[in-house]
Amino acid sequence: MADDQANGSQKKPWIMNAFAMMAPGHLAPGLWRHPTQEPQTLDHWVRLAKFLDESGFHGIFFADVLGIYDIYNGNGPALKSGAQIPIQDVALSISALAYATKNLCFGITASTTYENPYALARKFSTLDQLSNGRVGWNIVTSYLESAAKSYGHEELIEHDERYRMAHEFMEVVYKLLEGSWEDGSVKADKKSGVYVDPDKIKKIDHAGKYYKCAGPNLVSPSPQRTPFLLQAGASKAGQDFAATHAEAMFLPGMVPEKTRDIVKSMKDLLVQKGRSAGSVKFIAGIFICVDETDEKAQAKFDDLMQYADLEGTASLFGGWTGTDLSKFSDDEDFSFTGPPAIQSMITAWTKTVPGTEGQKWTKKHVLQQLAISGAHPRAIGSPQTVADIMQKWIDEADVDGFNISYATTPGTFEDVVKFVWPELKRRGVLSKLASQSQSQSMREVFLQDGGGPTVRSGHPALQYR
Repeated sequence: MADDQANGSQKKPWIMNAFAMMAPGHLAPGLWRHPTQEPQTLDHWVRLAKFLDESGFHGIFFADVLGIYDIYNGNGPALKSGAQIPIQDVALSISALAYATKNLCFGITASTTYENPYALARKFSTLDQLSNGRVGWNIVTSYLESAAKSYGHEELIEHDERYRMAHEFMEVVYKLLEGSWEDGSVKADKKSGVYVDPDKIKKIDHAGKYYKCAGPNLVSPSPQRTPFLLQAGASKAGQDFAATHAEAMFLPGMVPEKTRDIVKSMKDLLVQKGRSAGSVKFIAGIFICVDETDEKAQAKFDDLMQYADLEGTASLFGGWTGTDLSKFSDDEDFSFTGPPAIQSMITAWTKTVPGTEGQKWTKKHVLQQLAISGAHPRAIGSPQTVADIMQKWIDEADVDGFNISYATTPGTFEDVVKFVWPELKRRGVLSKLASQSQSQSMREVFLQDGGGPTVRSGHPALQYR
């Protein structure tokens, strides 16, 4: 690819996130056994955050789940492989990570189905103040039945009903964060003895179908007031929710053209809702395995695959799709008889993965493709090969950047910085490392529009200011 094409097709630097989870295995069950994988202590995460910060990553996006993956042969395979279990509450670690860094932003996953809006508003206000505005909320409605039962429900609340609850949840949060404290309400005036002006504080007195809340918020306005809002819903209800509330969207898809269809439909939906087509940043997931040459990168990936736990991968797939792969025979050809979710992935793999065309897609082969990267594309090769794959996604999927998942921490990210960063800098698509005195809010870092730390015109949160 010519340099002028690579440099000219994207005016703004790509968004670069590390995609992580505070669990032994995020998308790569079994890789905790790799010789280079350190124990994931708080010290480990702080050192990783500092490395990402100093290397110029925009943020670290923490995924989360609230239950065990137990559809595939119960919970045994997930527990044995460390497939997103045990998993810590990441929000409790963010203040330490933020204190150790200057520019890195933090995407924190929280569920509208099981959180309380009053408590969550307080949590995000606190974290936003402690980080000087560097936090975002990945809004989820949660999909695991094991979580529903652990939170006291007989069964998982119906999909679209969870999104109806989520819309009202957001209304309560906006009222608390945007409307209950006026600007200038905190006086902290030692002479007059007034810390907060009571006339500038209002109850919200929300009484809706799902939630009641008197308010006001317990925390004074933070730099962003409302945290930067991220969402990953692919369903019709999820896309409608994202077009209403999200400022960045994490997109599914293993081939660029399908992801581009989602981007286009989302931009059309944004305009229908009175928001600008550019008001949401679109971020694709990707796994990168890179070395000096294509051959060395492939050898590195083959080494990683020795540690992949396919039983754990089957557990994750069961939770993602509701499909129990134990009910299928080992030699069945899934390209003809598998569930629709698998057949869709096989179609994508045969388009993008060398040597898979004409292959019999047994259960083992399907799980080998999902191992380490999950249902995201892989970029395996030299720095130029990897950069070309990423450029293809930018150009053909019309995305703004990437959530880069890992096999091991910090190893995967160290390789990306060592090998891929110089190539992306050469192409002019990597942000210049900001000076430590120029820390910006997450909203400013991601939107790159000079609009300040608070929500933009057209966003529903503003109507409650």
